Amino acid sequence: MRFVIATQELNYLLSKSQNMIPIKPTVPILANLLIEAKNHCLTITATDLSIGIKCTTEAKVLEEGVTTLPAKHFGQLIRGLTAINVEVSATEEAAVITADASRFKLNAVSGETYPELPDLSRESAVSFKVRQALLKEALFCTGFAVATKEDEQARMTLHGLSMHLENNTACFTGTDGKRLGRFTIPVELGEGVKGSFILSSKTVEEIQKNLSDEDLESYATICLLDDRVAVVMDQTEIVAKLLTGDFPELGEAVPMHADFVITLHREELMTLLRQLMLFTPEKEDSARFELTQGLLTLTANAKFVGDGKVEMPVDYQGQPFAIAFNPGRLLEIVRHTKEEVISLGLTDPFNPGIITEGPANSFFKQKEKGFFILMPMRLYQEEPAAAVEEASVEPVESAW
Repeated sequence: MRFVIATQELNYLLSKSQNMIPIKPTVPILANLLIEAKNHCLTITATDLSIGIKCTTEAKVLEEGVTTLPAKHFGQLIRGLTAINVEVSATEEAAVITADASRFKLNAVSGETYPELPDLSRESAVSFKVRQALLKEALFCTGFAVATKEDEQARMTLHGLSMHLENNTACFTGTDGKRLGRFTIPVELGEGVKGSFILSSKTVEEIQKNLSDEDLESYATICLLDDRVAVVMDQTEIVAKLLTGDFPELGEAVPMHADFVITLHREELMTLLRQLMLFTPEKEDSARFELTQGLLTLTANAKFVGDGKVEMPVDYQGQPFAIAFNPGRLLEIVRHTKEEVISLGLTDPFNPGIITEGPANSFFKQKEKGFFILMPMRLYQEEPAAAVEEASVEPVESAW
């Protein structure tokens, strides 16, 4: 095998592949990258058996062939080159990398034993197309809400993102039981295509990284094959195992309406939440959100820190209303919006708050596309600023 390629282009492909290399591979060959030079193209494949990536680009192929090279050393070597182009020639035992006057030799392993990614052209594969920008937005608005390794009490399926296909729509839902993000996008499904699938958080992260939102007419193809999902975008293909199990039926846990909706300035709210987080240092601490005529007041206290109180004007003319939220979780939700203002729909101190992008007059229209849900915390009914009981920091009701 022998090929010549721009150093910058090769470095780009290697950077996309590095995250798939396991830290402690169960099989030694998985510490290597599969490199194929064929039909004027260079293809680099990496996998940890649960998820894999295949990246392709044009190259000057002087001699076709296949080999594998150690990902760590090959990547570090290419990153350190200053030459415009690099030439790689390989046999079954070694590869020689030449860049201007520099010459390096790396041990190679035959590519025959490298695990193959599934064939997406199989007849049993179900596939559909979706705009890359829309898919990236959907994953951005939902992927952050899935349960993390720290959430040991969350059921296993909550550690993944649900993708429900039905009626020419793809509905993505992520939740850890205390917050939820949901986003629905239109897709063209074949007749009778429907079902629910759970994508691992790593799969969501890697797909999102490789999607483009610059070209609004650029499409990605999603393929479903047996227990795997594949996403093909431009010259990159990601294939990953689906999580097994049933994603919980949220049902009544997702509120269908709100008694009133207020509009909040996104940047101002984020600033106040960051200030208040100093007084809610623990993940399960909460703060009091109190609405009065034209004003939202946020208060919190920390036993070993002190008290905090911030205010912002809002268009609210109803009766005084109070509810408790964890400011860190609310901040993370607001960070995953893009509009200048957001809307917060509330019913009572015991039911979840609903957050959508845009002003209050577009709340229900925006909710059809995507929304966030945040469970409230236990709230004191007393008047003092330290209105949230330190021992009562669990959600009022974790319905899912």
